[in-house]
Amino acid sequence: MDYILGNKPPASGARPGAAAGLPPGTIVDGDQKTFMADVIEASRKMPVLVDFWATWCGPCKTLTPALERVVHAAGGKVKLVKIDIDKNRALVQQLTQLGLPLQSVPTVAAFWQGQIADMFQGALPESEIKRFVEALLKMAGGSMPAADLLAEARAALEAGQPEAAADAFSALLNEDPESPEAWGGLIRALLAMGDETQANDALAQVPKKISDHAEIAGARSALALAEEGRRATGQLGAFERRVAANPNDHEARYELATALNAAGKRAEAADALLHIFRADRTWRDDAARQQLLKFFASWGFDDPATLAARRKLSALLFS
Repeated sequence: MDYILGNKPPASGARPGAAAGLPPGTIVDGDQKTFMADVIEASRKMPVLVDFWATWCGPCKTLTPALERVVHAAGGKVKLVKIDIDKNRALVQQLTQLGLPLQSVPTVAAFWQGQIADMFQGALPESEIKRFVEALLKMAGGSMPAADLLAEARAALEAGQPEAAADAFSALLNEDPESPEAWGGLIRALLAMGDETQANDALAQVPKKISDHAEIAGARSALALAEEGRRATGQLGAFERRVAANPNDHEARYELATALNAAGKRAEAADALLHIFRADRTWRDDAARQQLLKFFASWGFDDPATLAARRKLSALLFS
């Protein structure tokens, strides 16, 4: 199966609504007659965003479509009600008296359980709107579907189900093509499937703006180490015999560490490099420590093997 990104997300100016698969009433135009039902009562079941806008407001023309895209991405977990302030002056006056600052637009108020939970003014970037909605959903005890899908993908990868993980990471990329977590996860899943060719293809497609993200750097290290490990694994026994015959054969121990890592023996691989570093910190221009850092990036900085080896490395560095 081809796991490289195919489908594209909605275009920048697209206005996805109910026609794109949202439950009816998720994105609506509200007014003072329907405000209680559309906002106050509805917010007792799910968070509601209220977009106060005006036809003469330039920033509104960019904010409203961005709001709709984020609400669309939330998959029916949050509702959007759009209020034209010029057509609903009585409502605006009433809300202003209640303390909602509507002197300027765009203004977006978030309602939960019948109360204003948060708000912002001005045309925020879509990434910030997404964070605003994520925080709102978290407060309401939920999360964005993308977060659920990411958790599902990571769980599948950890459970030794790389094909299911690759499917989930690919689906997430079709929702968010700039997710470093999804790109990094997809590359790791493809590696776990033994498909280095597609893993390299995926790495080549990572957007430049996120290419230095820690998730991408870790996946890149994992890919490089997989290629090194493939070459070294067949000689693991030979490296072990060389080290047994000459404990100071750092070259053999270095290659042994690479082979051990490829075999999934992370603690033993780290110990081999730490042995070299302990014996000669300057060997091959600090190659042992540099390779160990690549291991950490590949394994993940929260991996138990990383944490254990990092403690040992710190002890050596500050001894």
